[in-house]
Amino acid sequence: MRILLTGATGYIGSAVCGELLEAGHDIVAVVRSTEAAARVAERGARPAIGDAGDADWLAGLLVNTDAAIHTAASDDPERLNAAVADAVQLVYAGTARRFVLTGGIWAYGAGDDIRDDDAPAPVDLVAWRVPIEDRLLAGPVSTTVIAPGVVYGRGGGLLPIVVDTYRADGALALVGDGSQHWTWVHVDDLARLYRVVVEHPEAIGRVIAADGSPVAVRTLAESTGTAATAEPVASTRERLGAAFADALLLDQSAYGAKARALGWEPRHASVIGELARA
Repeated sequence: MRILLTGATGYIGSAVCGELLEAGHDIVAVVRSTEAAARVAERGARPAIGDAGDADWLAGLLVNTDAAIHTAASDDPERLNAAVADAVQLVYAGTARRFVLTGGIWAYGAGDDIRDDDAPAPVDLVAWRVPIEDRLLAGPVSTTVIAPGVVYGRGGGLLPIVVDTYRADGALALVGDGSQHWTWVHVDDLARLYRVVVEHPEAIGRVIAADGSPVAVRTLAESTGTAATAEPVASTRERLGAAFADALLLDQSAYGAKARALGWEPRHASVIGELARA
């Protein structure tokens, strides 16, 4: 398939790009600079330099594609996602061509057994996502929204917030008291799920990407062998910003049954195991 991919040089998108290229797909990678274009071209993708937030320009690229995946981020993510959604609806509406949008686990709110089709209850940081997702899911475009857990692996993601943030006394600074569980997914496993979903002949709705092994923040920090110190919620909100802190303070556990029903299984079963191998 010829697949348009945004964010091909980003943390998630670069992993998705590699997975799709390895599977033999023809990738049109939307990039914003000649340097980024050179990087994706070296990997075997076709660079297209431009602004994914320009719906008309993006629609022109979509005309000659079989599917599209949006993983890009920006300083104004709501505007970007709305423009991408507009372009996709303009070109893909009423066709069998598939669109895969990146969502996130925080859109579900707190819960100890979050299911793929649970109604969203987003924290403020990501509340903007839901209306755009709902518009696409209810519309004439074959849309799947992948909601990753907390992504880790390849030295990126949010893991350093837990294991690399130290207080003046040398103890790890927890996010709150660290009792909250985070649902995790390795970036390479996540990339494989994007491929599975974009190759699937039908839209699947919201799909949670999770390794099935939620881990408490305190447990993860203590697995490094370093003392970890609880932090008052007010202090965490001051240190990280209220909206970001409130997302990190969510207690969430999810398994991701839909992804597994598609035949996807994570190869990285434990974020703690990842730390042990590092």
